[in-house]
Amino acid sequence: MAVKPRVFVTVRKSHRAQHAKSPYIDSCFEEMGVMGSVYINSQIPSSSGLGSSAAITVATLSAINDEFDLHKNREEIANMAFEIEKKVQKGRASPTDTTVASYGGIVLISGGARRRLPPQNLHLVIGDSLVSHSTAKMVEMVADLKKKHPEIVDPVLDVIEGVSMSAIHHLNNPKELGRFMNMNNALLEVLGVGHPQLSRLVMAARSSGAFGAKITGAGGGGSMVALCPKQLKNRIAGAIEACDARAMVTGIDTEGARKEKNV
Repeated sequence: MAVKPRVFVTVRKSHRAQHAKSPYIDSCFEEMGVMGSVYINSQIPSSSGLGSSAAITVATLSAINDEFDLHKNREEIANMAFEIEKKVQKGRASPTDTTVASYGGIVLISGGARRRLPPQNLHLVIGDSLVSHSTAKMVEMVADLKKKHPEIVDPVLDVIEGVSMSAIHHLNNPKELGRFMNMNNALLEVLGVGHPQLSRLVMAARSSGAFGAKITGAGGGGSMVALCPKQLKNRIAGAIEACDARAMVTGIDTEGARKEKNV
């Protein structure tokens, strides 16, 4: 699901290539076959498990598309962004983040199929542990564990899928959805992608009244997300910040990539 913090990207035509420090941005210009300058203002911290690379890639492609009148549609942008992430992350990317950044809202991705789910007014608090992590390393670690112990990892992955598929039938029931989030978090811990600081934040959120809380992103650091009663959002954010973390009170953004006026 897409949350409200955004990445703002401004692209201008130029006559010579200006390499960015990001392989994602350079790849966007290469894929679109144009040269330009880019300016980025991000509300999403990098390496925090919040899909910042996907947001930057989608926003950069969208800005190039507008600046150069390339007439790419949302689906083409999402597909191109996924291919760029896959290339930069050496085949380990998922289409989830790039699809959600492009379309907004809640998207169910199963195999190659994407389905938008009905929008919900969920009250969320994100806790950034301020512990940086590497998505590629975490994915590799789980892949190694799966190779060594398929008899353990394969059933856990099946149960994670079962929890997710059950959860989508309870999107309008925060209490029940929170229970599924808690189950998912426990299963992620089994796979070894937890972190002591993330566990502190998850427990602080739950003990302050959250319906549920779980790791988001690849784990091993980065962020967690708590589903909260509306009246307790600030209390839960305070409990997270008391654990030397950064809290962000937010909700779901249903709009996805968009052209801003006068930014």
